[in-house]
Order: sequence, then C-alpha cells, then structure tokens
Amino acid sequence: MTNINSRQLPIVEHFNDKNIKIFALGGLDEIGKNMYVVECDDELIIIDSGIMFPGDNFGIDYVIPDYTYLKDNEEKIVGLFITHGHEDHIGGIPYLLKKVNIPKIYACGLAVSLIRNKLSEFRGLNPDIVEYTNNSVFKFKNFEVTFFKTNHSIPDSSGIAIKTYLGYILHTGDFKFDFTPLSGHTDYAKLTKFSEAGVLCLLADSTNALVTKFATSEKKIGESIKSIFAQIKGRIIISTFASNVHRVQQIVEASVQEGRKVIVFGRSMEKAVSFSQKLKYITAPAGTFITAKEFPHLPPDKITILSTGSQGEPLAALSRIADGSHKQIKLLPGDTIVFSSSPIPGNQEHINRTINKLYRAGANVIVNSPLTDTHTSGHASETELKIMLSLVKPEHFFPIHGEYAMLRRHGQLAVDTGVDPKKIHILDNGEVLTFAPGNKVFIKNSVKSGVIYIDENNFDVDNLVIKERKILSDDGMVAVVFPTQANKLAKTPTLISRGFIYMKDSENLVDAIQNKAKALYDEYYSQTKKFILTQLNNVITNALADFIYERTERKPMIVPIVMNVQ
Repeated sequence: MTNINSRQLPIVEHFNDKNIKIFALGGLDEIGKNMYVVECDDELIIIDSGIMFPGDNFGIDYVIPDYTYLKDNEEKIVGLFITHGHEDHIGGIPYLLKKVNIPKIYACGLAVSLIRNKLSEFRGLNPDIVEYTNNSVFKFKNFEVTFFKTNHSIPDSSGIAIKTYLGYILHTGDFKFDFTPLSGHTDYAKLTKFSEAGVLCLLADSTNALVTKFATSEKKIGESIKSIFAQIKGRIIISTFASNVHRVQQIVEASVQEGRKVIVFGRSMEKAVSFSQKLKYITAPAGTFITAKEFPHLPPDKITILSTGSQGEPLAALSRIADGSHKQIKLLPGDTIVFSSSPIPGNQEHINRTINKLYRAGANVIVNSPLTDTHTSGHASETELKIMLSLVKPEHFFPIHGEYAMLRRHGQLAVDTGVDPKKIHILDNGEVLTFAPGNKVFIKNSVKSGVIYIDENNFDVDNLVIKERKILSDDGMVAVVFPTQANKLAKTPTLISRGFIYMKDSENLVDAIQNKAKALYDEYYSQTKKFILTQLNNVITNALADFIYERTERKPMIVPIVMNVQ
C-alpha cells in the first residue's frame, strides 16, 4: 500500500505522452475542495470543483485548490464533470471559470440549477452547461464518459465511468447504499457490467471509512421527523442543509400531516425550495407555503419555520433568531428548534454556541441522536464501502475524499475485499498515479497543488497574509521604533506591543528587548560600509525573533521602524 507523504516527487508542468494519469488537486487528506483529474495524451477531464470551509477563519470564507496546472494545460481540457450539487463539489466553479477556460460543464438535474444559481451571483460567467442523464454517453478521442446513479443526501448524485484504452476508471462521487431510497436505487447492474468489462482503477469516497454502523435510510429519517412533529405542541423551527432537498420534502410532509403551514427563511433555503418546486423534487398541497406577512396571524402549533443555519453560521437565519436580531422571528415560550443535520468538521463550536443561545432564550432544542433520528449521513460506512469494492472488483484502488486516517482505513477495507495491497494507492494532492501499457504503474511525478484563500468579497488572499494573520492571532506583534539622525541611532529604541505582552507588567523583558535592539542597530551601523534599510530590517527581525523566543517561547511578528528625527 503506497503511503501519503512518503515521497518527494518532482513537479511537472506538462505531460506529453499517452499514459493514463490520475491525480487530485483537492480532496486528499482533507474534507472538501474536491477536484480530480484524468489525463491522457492531449485530453484532460476534470471531475468536480469544490470549496472547503476554513478550520480557522482569519478573515477567510472559503478555500479552493490552486488551478495553476489547469491554467497551464487548459488547451487539453475537454470538460468539467460534476458528480452532484454540494458545495464541496461545485462551490469552486465560479473561481475556476475566472482563471481557466472550461469548454463545457457536464452536470445532472438539480446540480444544473444549483450551478446556474451560483453563477448568477458573478458577472461575466456564462459557461456552456450540458445536462447529462444516467444514459448519457460522451465520446472524446481518448475517453468515453458514462454515468451510474448513486444514493446520497442530495438528488441526482452520480458516479462517473471513464473508459480508457487500458480499462475503466470509476469515480463514485459521494455515495451510500440506501435500500429504501426516496428517489431510486443505486445502479447495481451498471456497476456489475463495469466490473465484467474490467475496472483499471476505482476512486471512492472515504468520508465514513472509520464508521462501522450502516447509514440510516432517508426513509427512516422521514418517519422519525413525522413522529417528532406529532409530539410538539408549539411552534417548530427546523434547520437543515438547503441542498438536502429530500429532507426538506420530508419536513414539508410532516408539517402537512400535522396541519402546519411552512414558512422559509434564509436566502439559500428560499432559492433551493423555489427551484426544487419547479423540478418537482418538493411538492405540497396549495397553500402549504406561506409568506412572512401571513405567519404572525397563525397559532404557534400551526407553524413550521424552515431555516438555514444548521452549521451555526453567524449570518444565517437560525443564528440571528438565537441572537434575537432577526427582523421577523422572535423566540416564543414553547418554541422547539430541531437540527436536522450533522456538523461539518470544524463547525461544532459554532453550532454549540447557537444551541446554548437557544436554550438561554427558553427554547427546546432537538439534535440528532440515537433517540431522535433527525439526520443521516450521505456517505458510505465500512460495510457499504466493502460492498462497492466487491461489486466493482477494481485492479487498482485510489481512496479519495477524506482525511489521512479515512484514506488509510479505506485502503485496508480494500485489502479485506481482495485487492492486492501493492495496488492500493494512498496519495497526496498533486501526486500523479500513472498507468502505462504492459501493466506498468508508477508514482514518480507531481503537479503543482496547494490552496487559494477567498475572503467575503471573493478576492484571493495571499498565503503570506494568512500566515501573518495567524502569527498576529497566536503571538501578537512587537514594533521597534529606532529614532535616528543621519542613520545613527539617536537614543534607545521604543517598544510597542500589540497582543504580545502587557508592558507595564514586563519591564525587565521590555528593557532586555530594547537593549538587544539597540546593540543590533549599533553593530550594523558600525560594521556596514553601505547603509541598506532592508538589510538592516532583516538583521534586526531575525535576531530579535530568536532573542524573544529564547525568553518567552513565543514568536510575535516583529516590525522594525527606522524614523529620522531632528
């Protein structure tokens, strides 16, 4: 089993051969920013273009892959193929289109509407979007692309099959096996046919590889929500992912069953409900959905408020309700808030903060638990992953979409189902898995990969800026002001601390830093023949950093300021 981070591979800007190459620009050793590439000769296929939510904010809203390789090879790109409409698979599309020429985007059903809705918020982006179905076939010089239906927590999720001259490459997308699904079964027959034809390599979702319990069926979650609604007497405020259209339909059905009207709050939820109704994914009797003007006149036990904010997002509807800052909804005694979701990694603290605020306001709160099934995962657990491996019988296996422990465990599950350990490839973003004629397989190159940070204004933020923000957050800043006359130090430097130390309580340390700074300046001035300010700044910054770390074990940002005084 090949291991992540065990190789230092040379970076290649272009490939000029007919070998089959597979690599990820995002999605390995992380949850999010999924983007995978299959390349052969002068053609290149991209699968998904997602974002990742930052664990530490530092003024950043999203993280996307580095698109340098795609820009350098954009003449090879035949299309971007989308497996489904979640943000970690489509959220990066606007940023990709700004950087790289993408001839066509191939997407299915609901994903098409979600992509168009997302692009409407950006000027000048009008890509050619081709809507595929489960029976679509797209032929290129080196590839033939077909699809197989999967089950996930969003409608119209698909796996992608790429036929090459060496065999099939299968990409599962996000999937689980739901034997009582709400919208059609996984296409088991197709998976078997691919297996019989010969699967060269399987790329499969690893998110729940460490979970042993079989994922609960969406149908059971619907029954649980109906049971919970039947027991609640007051107003219900329920929050879920806007893209989880099946869940929204279940909430609507539970509300209708209990004689409740539904009002939707939150821009993303309003848009999702609107186009899902047009696509007939969400159906309800006339009059079920009401407006903000209508709901204040109804008794509390006749109202369901469907909102965004299941992840504790500060500006989402549920967070503003919890804060008491929502213009139209104020919490009432007897309100019950239901979280029909699970935390995205990194969001638990925000969710807990929102839940505590709701309790403080006197609301009842129901979250997903073994006793209250309000949510189920859309990702396959151990047993389901083994089923996929057993159905497909790949010669090579490439676990994707997961942190390292998940990828590693998924690799072991592949061994358990009979895959040769030498043919299981646990890679890092950018590392290239190459298949050549004569059963030759090797990993000896990588392409440029990395991260790009996006702020709330949709601007790229340089990595150095993020590094500086982190230093300021962790250890603060020390500015050292050097008063000079004709480049000679006029008096002892002045120290300014921000977020590093409280200077009145640290007089000895302040004196030591000032004296060290003075000695460094005087030494540079006496020894240099040509006074160069940038060189002086580097000398002082590096030496003071070591000096301060020896005494405090902290690494504040150091800013030397040379000021000419009269």
